[in-house]
Amino acid sequence: MMIRNANKIVIKVGSSTITSKDGTIDKDFLDNFILQVKNLMDQGKKVIIVSSGARIAGVSTIGKWSRQQDINYKQALCSIGQVELMDSYRRIFNKHGIHIGQILLTKDDFENKDRTLNIRNTLFTLIDEGVVPIVNENDTVSVDEIKIGDNDMLGAYTTVVWGGDLLVILSDIDGIYDCNPTDNPEACLIDVVDDIDKLEKEISIGETSSFGTGGITTKLKAARMVNAYGIPMIVAHGKTKDIITQISAGEKKGTLFLPRKA
Repeated sequence: MMIRNANKIVIKVGSSTITSKDGTIDKDFLDNFILQVKNLMDQGKKVIIVSSGARIAGVSTIGKWSRQQDINYKQALCSIGQVELMDSYRRIFNKHGIHIGQILLTKDDFENKDRTLNIRNTLFTLIDEGVVPIVNENDTVSVDEIKIGDNDMLGAYTTVVWGGDLLVILSDIDGIYDCNPTDNPEACLIDVVDDIDKLEKEISIGETSSFGTGGITTKLKAARMVNAYGIPMIVAHGKTKDIITQISAGEKKGTLFLPRKA
């Protein structure tokens, strides 16, 4: 219902969702995902994509650097991978007669009023002309001091700056569980969250793995940000075929974060 009622939708795609197990871009996923985006646009909705995957794509392109941990090599891998990532988006969107535009950002861009205004103007111009903006962190120049650090939060920043109606996070989990489903087969999916503070006290987030501080914690932080502006957020499993269409039709569930009522 949230997707059906939303007009301005930001969709964040995680690295594990957009890439295959061998680190290459998952073309089958992209084909299906982009078709769903086109369907949303055909309904008159406006869509922005926040996409991870640049560094992983860089590693798969130039494997000889895969073990290099030096910051210069990491940034170089992102530079190479960004080309592969955007070319993959471009090729598939072009099949549907849709153009894309790339926007690379850092945390500093969102903390500067002039840059924030420029971001808004560029987003609105692209969308008004029927071009799909694809946003990523500018990892080729970012260092810890100016990094957002996680594209869940980049999705939240983008949604707030644009004034979006909904943020959808496509990840490698079905949603938020009351405990780690990998360790506990009795784990229950939480359909709706309207009190993040209460949720954090009641669920077991864990300290390691993608379910821990690198996964659920950042999603709760992103939800807290957009909810503060009255914007709902959905977390769902990106690898599920037609996941956006299924959620819109009420055939599949994720976790919906609703802003708290005053």
